[in-house]
Amino acid sequence: MKILQILRAPVGGLFRHVSDLTKGLDAAGHEVAIVVDELSKDSQTDEKLAALAPHAQLGIHEMPIPRLFGAADLTTPFKIRGLVRALDIDIVHGHGAKGGFHARLGAMGLNAKAFYTPHGGALHFSSRSPAGFVFHRLEKLLVRASTKIIFESAYAQKTYNRAIADVGTRGIVIHNGLDEAEFTPVPSDNSFDFVFVGELRDLKGIAYLLEAFATLCTRTDKELRLLMIGDGPHREMFETQARELGIADNVTFAGAKPAVQGFAHAENVIVPSLKESLPYIVMEAIAAGKHVIATNVGGIPEIYGPCADELIPAADSNALLEKMSEALARSAQEQPADRRLFEYVHQEFVTSQMVSSILAQYESAQ
Repeated sequence: MKILQILRAPVGGLFRHVSDLTKGLDAAGHEVAIVVDELSKDSQTDEKLAALAPHAQLGIHEMPIPRLFGAADLTTPFKIRGLVRALDIDIVHGHGAKGGFHARLGAMGLNAKAFYTPHGGALHFSSRSPAGFVFHRLEKLLVRASTKIIFESAYAQKTYNRAIADVGTRGIVIHNGLDEAEFTPVPSDNSFDFVFVGELRDLKGIAYLLEAFATLCTRTDKELRLLMIGDGPHREMFETQARELGIADNVTFAGAKPAVQGFAHAENVIVPSLKESLPYIVMEAIAAGKHVIATNVGGIPEIYGPCADELIPAADSNALLEKMSEALARSAQEQPADRRLFEYVHQEFVTSQMVSSILAQYESAQ
């Protein structure tokens, strides 16, 4: 088959998902093309796209795909339609709200089948906001143009059905996964006590993390250190907050780097998100043998499975403080709860399973 993957920003978990899927499809003998926004990049994007290029035999194509609606949204669907025709594409798979929008419009009326995977995007918008109203209306209209809507978590499917439209048999849940090689402990030099890895934006709950960490610093004689890995629109705001809390010297904002670099410096990984779908960072940290402190939001309970009672409420700096205090007091030895969690994730969240399940959906649509 010839498969076109469409996404707006080649960053974060969404790009990780598309990369894993592309590599798996290539290994299975299928030809893949990718469309990405020509402007949405971070410091690692060009390197990641270059690494993915050998697996996208039909090319990586850059087109204007604005985050919110703009003039390019009137022209890009026609460019995608031209690409679908020129490459004789069988499957068009859009990822995220804008990727899904362009995928379904681009395939409409053609022989190609349209697939869509929501990755948070439209689900995080309130229907009462202007942007949320527009996104939700368009999503509802485009459900009928979808051959299949693949949700990465049961949470995402439930939220979509409630907030936008009940997709019925068009919907299916296929969890993301990790490569087998990632299920390997990553030793830490313990130069930091805690590490956060992710986009620096308010939805990630960083303000509550900084509050909890500042309080923790006043309760111990040890000079604690927090490593913040990632970039984002609110980085300056969080740097200011750290200064105002008097912990600027204790917090290092290191910019965007691979998660494994953070794991190599701390045993405790903090995921204080206010909203999520199915975050890779939680799976990655568990697979690396780290102790994870995470909030009970989105699809995170699905990752934790039988260990979901370990999760804490979102937007609660006191709950974070308690778990972080416990982490400092823990033995350096592996805890039974961490081992159970590792084994569950290793069984349920594997890339090969994800690829084969999605490929089966593609094949059934032909």
